[in-house]
Amino acid sequence: MTVIITDCDHKDIEIESSLFNTESIPFKLKQCKTEDEVIQHGQHASVFLNQYAPITEKVMKALPELKLVVRYGVGVNNVDLKAAEEYGVQICNVPDYGTNEVADHALALMLSLTRKIPLMNSYVKKGVWDYQKSIPIFRHGDQTVGIIGLGRIGLSFAHKAHALGCRVIGYDLKEESREIPDFIEKVTMDNILDQSDVISIHCPLDTAYHLIGIAELRKMKETAYLINVSRGGIIDEQALHEALQEKWIAGAASDVAEQEPLSPDTPLLQHENFLCTPHMGWYSEQAALELKRKAAEEAIRFLRNEPVYYPVNQLSNKGVKK
Repeated sequence: MTVIITDCDHKDIEIESSLFNTESIPFKLKQCKTEDEVIQHGQHASVFLNQYAPITEKVMKALPELKLVVRYGVGVNNVDLKAAEEYGVQICNVPDYGTNEVADHALALMLSLTRKIPLMNSYVKKGVWDYQKSIPIFRHGDQTVGIIGLGRIGLSFAHKAHALGCRVIGYDLKEESREIPDFIEKVTMDNILDQSDVISIHCPLDTAYHLIGIAELRKMKETAYLINVSRGGIIDEQALHEALQEKWIAGAASDVAEQEPLSPDTPLLQHENFLCTPHMGWYSEQAALELKRKAAEEAIRFLRNEPVYYPVNQLSNKGVKK
């Protein structure tokens, strides 16, 4: 077996099947959840297509023929990158398949909070027809939107917020030599916290675990909203619960959770000013098809001994094992 799809919750793998069959590449879909299941089903595979199953040092050590892991998506927090370097396993992702979808989702959550649409919808359905229940709502043209993370998605969201007339400020955890539009003011993290009316998070988890905790939430305006469409764990959920309970901020919305799926009894869900969606920001029919195609194409390039397009790790010393 050359390719194992370790796990995939998409409705089918028709695109992957078509591409691999055209290349006469043997493959098989498994639905692994644990390290042991990955090891059991990954024997003799040189390539994994992977969604959520853990790709750990234990897995790599047990599967000496494994050469490549391609993640369905952007984040690689379920993959041990240090072990991948040690065992010579190339890790790739698909960083550009759902950029606009995630940015659109952040914008939708922002507008839902700032225009109080879910709240007022619930009042109307209870027979209360009274706009004053929404007070206060502020004009977007007078608002400052702070963006943490100025990569593909952060910049896409910045353009959308700017189109509403918002002042846009941004902070990057990593100083990279990327071009940003003139309308974005680069500021410090403290500036983001104390100046923003809306903060939207667009950074990877590996550099930002619990970036937003009690101290950060206390620095935000009482009228400000916090949005996370990036990764669960960037916001300390217990701290956010306290912030909403004590009214340190006006509300929050998240498409992700530190443990997914989010437990129905989590305290956050008791707050009417907390919105949550089930890690769907990436999704559109077009993005789903693009993701599947690009993941399979990356595997095919590797098996043809061609350069991969989306390397996450740089195998500086050992190189990819042959």
